[in-house]
Amino acid sequence: MAATGLSALALLSSPAVLPAAHADPHASAPARTTAPPPRPATATEADTAARLDAIRDDPRLAADFFRRLPKGGDLHNHLSGAVSTEYLVELAAEDGLCVDTSTMTAVPPPCGAGTRPAADARTDRAFHDAIVRAWSMQDFPADGNGHDHFFDTFGKFGEVTWRHRGKLLAEVANDVAAQNQFYLETMVTPASDGAKNLAAEVGWDADLARLHEKLTAGGRLDGLVTEARKESDDADVEFRAAAGCDTGAPQPACRLPVRWISQVSRGSSPERVFTQMALGMRLAERDPRFVAVNLVQPEDSEGALRDYSLQMRMVQYLRGVYPEAHVTLHAGELWPGLVKPADLAFHIKEAVDVARADRIGHGVDLVHEDDWQRTARTMAARETAVEVPFTSNAQILGVRGDDHPFETYRAHGVPVVLATDDPGVSRIDISHEYRYAADTYGLSYPELKDLARASLEYAFLPGASLWQGNPTRDGYRPAAACQDVDLGAAGPGADCRDLLEASPKAAAQWEQEGAFHRFESSFRTQR
Repeated sequence: MAATGLSALALLSSPAVLPAAHADPHASAPARTTAPPPRPATATEADTAARLDAIRDDPRLAADFFRRLPKGGDLHNHLSGAVSTEYLVELAAEDGLCVDTSTMTAVPPPCGAGTRPAADARTDRAFHDAIVRAWSMQDFPADGNGHDHFFDTFGKFGEVTWRHRGKLLAEVANDVAAQNQFYLETMVTPASDGAKNLAAEVGWDADLARLHEKLTAGGRLDGLVTEARKESDDADVEFRAAAGCDTGAPQPACRLPVRWISQVSRGSSPERVFTQMALGMRLAERDPRFVAVNLVQPEDSEGALRDYSLQMRMVQYLRGVYPEAHVTLHAGELWPGLVKPADLAFHIKEAVDVARADRIGHGVDLVHEDDWQRTARTMAARETAVEVPFTSNAQILGVRGDDHPFETYRAHGVPVVLATDDPGVSRIDISHEYRYAADTYGLSYPELKDLARASLEYAFLPGASLWQGNPTRDGYRPAAACQDVDLGAAGPGADCRDLLEASPKAAAQWEQEGAFHRFESSFRTQR
């Protein structure tokens, strides 16, 4: 069963009703929250687990296993950093862009002194490879400053990516589908120039209610919403053309449900940050293609550190104005030595307690925060999921293995979802992240399966879930409408079919359950 039956960017035909929170967001954290014990495996899960154990040390067979493994959705994905670097180089060539040879930065034509046409990369392999290394983590030395190189790549290829949102999405969505995923949330910056200009026009006002009134006065913020929606309409047209959605041979991207998350540049001036937040949250309530806002850029930059608490209060205020908009926040993407100890003490806590984020991105410095156990318990009680991109954390922060709080979150019952962050820059895919999790933390097949389920359960797709209760605490038990049917089967029964037709979230979850059935069946032993 198709997850939506619509193109990736098409408006939903059903009402854009956002799902209710998993738990009362104002509930107090319990005195103690722990992860449930490992659940018993079904017969087919046991066969699949046995296959995984048998091939873990075989690189070829393990790669095939993890590529075929159904892997939910990618909820932490920056579109410009997700597309392959080779594709960016080709787009630069197609657009006639130039490359500054001193910085390897793409610049507009004409190609003057100190630059070369990007098209030269088609025939000059050394030039091509130099661009790839500058625009990604390819061949980056283990003892180098991965943090700075990683973030610097975006400025180097930015002249390419802003021109082709639709083509980038087609490339990324096809890869997501090829990785056996069923949903994508990807981050973009809507109406970037317009938001910058409006913020400069309005200026800063510490009274957030008054500042919001200034932004909305005379329909100015609504004008940005219109601009952002027009950008998305144009991207949709380019996407459908690139993916062949209206031809006789549509690419897999055409069937993948996709939603936008609005990026907010946390290193910008307070008035620009607030304007971008207000725009993103207004969009999330007025256009079902948009679902949430997120703060991006290095969390350790001077401006981001200085204004962190202020920005959390901005989110808190705007959540009251736009209660249906979701919030997921990069928080705790820090590590000792990168910032002063005082800056390690509260970022995740304030994202949870002040901004009341629905999800947390990275959350790497958890155990370095004050009263971190309480924060973890609060996240578990509210089902505030943490988005974990292992490779990004290793490349930017040097955090891997036992240093990473992955197992700590799980032990406290916090929902965990695996994600890629910027797979094009990192030179990885989601299969790599699942394999890393399995190899590093000794995860069983049922544990990997539940991680994949979690990435759809805590997605911002609208509608009721296929699962009931708190799946992280109580396990994945089908909702009443689908209790007496074979999950993922072609004929779900009338009540279950009604749920799937009314809920894009349940539909995507159902499609994944069918994929699990087919995947596990390929490893079934004779009994």
